[in-house]
Amino acid sequence: MFAVIRTGGKQYRVAKDDVLEVERVDAKAGDKIELDVLMLGTGADVQVGAPLVAGASVTAEVVEMTRGPKLIIFKKKRRQNYRRKNGHRQDLMLLKIVNIAAA
Repeated sequence: MFAVIRTGGKQYRVAKDDVLEVERVDAKAGDKIELDVLMLGTGADVQVGAPLVAGASVTAEVVEMTRGPKLIIFKKKRRQNYRRKNGHRQDLMLLKIVNIAAA
């Protein structure tokens, strides 16, 4: 059984015991959270929500809080002596899918 979930403005295809890295939400390590289910499937049988599948739920456990790699943002305009350097690290968390329940 698999599900397509939505979190952090992105969609992920998950199955039981998958570990995925998503954008951080308000939770602590060890907490269990419920995620929005957009699609649910078992082999050839697929249920598509409009926009969510009614009664379906995906439970995930927060494994740890991490941060992504440092990204360098560099802007330059030639012949204008204009250079701006900035960096960014995204706050992330690791989720382990504990359960996928159908309606």
